[in-house]
Amino acid sequence: MNSIFLIALALYLLVFIAIGLRDIKNIRTFTDYSTAGKRQGLFPVVMTLLATMLGASTTIGITDTVYKIGFPGIWWLVFGAAGLVLQSLLISERVRKIDADTLPDLAGKTAGQEAQLLIATVIVVSWVGVIAGQLVAMNNLITFALGMNSRAIFAVVALIVIAYTMTGGQLSVVKTDKIQLAIIMAGIVSCTFFLYFIKGGNTADIPQNMELLNSSYRPFNLFMQFFIIGGVYFLGPDILSRNFISKDGATAKKSAFTAGLVLLAFAFLITMTGMWLRFNTGAEELAGKSALLHAVSLLPRPLAVVLLFGLLSAILSSTDTCLINASSILAKDILKKDRVTWARMTVLLLGLLALALALWGKGDILSLLTGAYSVYTPGVIFPLTVAIFAHTKYGVKKGIWLCAVAAGGLFGLAGTYFTAPLLALGLPAAIMQYLTLIGMGLSLLLSLLSVNADFKSIFHPQAHSSGS
Repeated sequence: MNSIFLIALALYLLVFIAIGLRDIKNIRTFTDYSTAGKRQGLFPVVMTLLATMLGASTTIGITDTVYKIGFPGIWWLVFGAAGLVLQSLLISERVRKIDADTLPDLAGKTAGQEAQLLIATVIVVSWVGVIAGQLVAMNNLITFALGMNSRAIFAVVALIVIAYTMTGGQLSVVKTDKIQLAIIMAGIVSCTFFLYFIKGGNTADIPQNMELLNSSYRPFNLFMQFFIIGGVYFLGPDILSRNFISKDGATAKKSAFTAGLVLLAFAFLITMTGMWLRFNTGAEELAGKSALLHAVSLLPRPLAVVLLFGLLSAILSSTDTCLINASSILAKDILKKDRVTWARMTVLLLGLLALALALWGKGDILSLLTGAYSVYTPGVIFPLTVAIFAHTKYGVKKGIWLCAVAAGGLFGLAGTYFTAPLLALGLPAAIMQYLTLIGMGLSLLLSLLSVNADFKSIFHPQAHSSGS
């Protein structure tokens, strides 16, 4: 397996390097580099949107979650699909008409420069950790495939990912995403089919244990994930970046809706894989490794290689998207240098920083993502949604709007990272689990108060005009 994997890995990476080098001649402006020229049609946008979402968290992470808590692990992706469908129905065309290059740029055009800088800082700082988490997942995968921990090979692969992203920008990411999505789907579909229809095992107990809630996943978890996870799929920087590359609003709307439906189907597929492993694999067999990586050892060698590269593609397709988006935000929205050279420099800077963090420490990608989302969602989702709806006709009062972002973000930060100090200060434990939701409520209330119109007028402008 070692030699086969290394040869296949070398060929795999050479293709991506070639794509990056080929795209250099097509990049003339920052828009070409950061948003692929805003010329992408329905098929490439759907493909890159799905590849962006199907990362380590939604393959390896979801399978581990299902193995631990059962069928309710499906809710992460169900809420993701719901967020995409809601984005399509409510804001996709509105966002595309504003013609932003990045999510903070969108905030700047709807709520002012202070909003642009604040949200840009939150995203760049949080997403460096997310990229590092993806790289840690990649290192674990390479270690498993080789049967040994080779930091040198991991570092080389990570540097190649940084290099082709830096070279070809978003144009290359869109093209490599198509290849990666095809491999992801081939790996997961073939694995699920083999486990259920060839390997067999205990499948009789699975249908009767497909409960939506259980002792490990209660209504409170359902409520929290709807807002935290669904919110990021509705208005997250990586998801929304696919809106920016679309050629028009109609394409952006159809892409989000289509991707949401496909994601729902994938949610069932990956959850059923996790369920098979839950009922056919003991904890001693896993020996500390991921459930989906254990599935690799159950497959015939050709299918095992396909699944390995499917998982590698899932990790890389999310890594390069996070990297190009965070770097574009750093260059344009923080450094105010919307030039290709600066964008490439920031890709190198953030990529090397994330690689250093990955080499230095360990990380659970689901924990890192949940932590980043728990700060981003309460601080940004409601205020930015309100600003988008209020754009052009009403506008927002910047001071109150910024307070909405700060209040939501701080409550999310406190509820995620500072529970122990707050408990030590005497804050009741019963309140701690609700801090993120309290933050979301505050951010919604303050953002509505920031609009230069009454609540009804924001979402029903006809009522406002008829009453004037």
